[in-house]
Formats: sequence, structure tokens, C-alpha cells
Amino acid sequence: MLQDNLRGQFLIAGKGLKDPNFFKTVVLMVEHGEQGAMGLVVNRPSSVGVSHALSEHFNLPQTEDLVFVGGPVEPTALFIIHNDPELDSEERAVVPDVYVGSSPTVFENIVREAADGNHHLRFRIFSGCAGWSPGQLEGELARGDWQLHPANSQITFHDDPYELWEIALQAYQQAHRLLPSDPHPEWN
Repeated sequence: MLQDNLRGQFLIAGKGLKDPNFFKTVVLMVEHGEQGAMGLVVNRPSSVGVSHALSEHFNLPQTEDLVFVGGPVEPTALFIIHNDPELDSEERAVVPDVYVGSSPTVFENIVREAADGNHHLRFRIFSGCAGWSPGQLEGELARGDWQLHPANSQITFHDDPYELWEIALQAYQQAHRLLPSDPHPEWN
């Protein structure tokens, strides 16, 4: 049975999902309700650097961090997720240690802290998001386009985003395994 609210879940693209916007993607669900759903593709880095993307808004130091393609909706809008609960008291965790930034100040503070060497700070900046109108995502789930798995910060901020689909799919399969992964022939 489908949960009422998918916030804090990963949508893991099924092997049959051929839409080029979502082929082998992992989507962190940020909002889900009667008005529809919104998430961020967490495993699709672009070639655009964070410093370059924010250069019109802030004078930031150069970083190696890349902007991620969050999805095909609103491709010029920027979104940020991070792991610092003290940056904005208005934020509510999507899952433990994953927050969605809600202001330009949060963007600036995160990038500056990272550039200053805060090694505990994890963040991702996204261009665009994934969005579904009311009932659309539920139809895609019923068709088997997506697998649902509880999101976590380890997968969300994994060092190699190109491995995330396989890692998330493996976690889903492990959680839904019918037989133990370590069979005991002596039990026969």
C-alpha cells in the first residue's frame, strides 16, 4: 500500500524506465501531498561549477563542487540540500542530516563554510527539480516505474554520485529480499 506522504523517500528508477530525464536516477522526495510532488535527482552532476552558477548573486571563492541537474522542472531555479541543522531555524529535516536550504543566505553561508574548510559540511546545489502533478507520481509507482526506499544522508551525499543508482537499488533489493543473503544448506 502506498504511503500518504513520500517526503524522505528515495524514488529509484526501475530498470524499465526509459525516460531520458530519469533513466537510472535516484530522486530524493522533498515534498508530496494533494498538490503534487517535488524531488531532486541526487545522482546527476552537471559540468557547471557551483562558483560559476552563483557568480551573479555572490562573490564566492572557487570550488571544485558541481551543480547537479535536479530534474527537468524549472531548470533555471537553484535548490540546495545540506547537513547543517543550525543554518536556518525554519528548516525541517527531509531525513536526519538532510535539510533543504530556504534562503539566499543559506546558499552563501554553505559555500563559504565549505571553501573555508568545514570538512563536516555536506551539500549539493541543484538546477531544476523533478515535479509531478496530483496523482501523476502515484500512477508511475503503480506502473512499476519507481521503487521506493527510505532516504538517508549516506546515499544522498555519497562521494561518487555515478554509483548512487546501483547503491540505492542494491539497498532496496536487500530490504526486499525473500531469502536470506547468507543461506545455510545445513538447514535443509
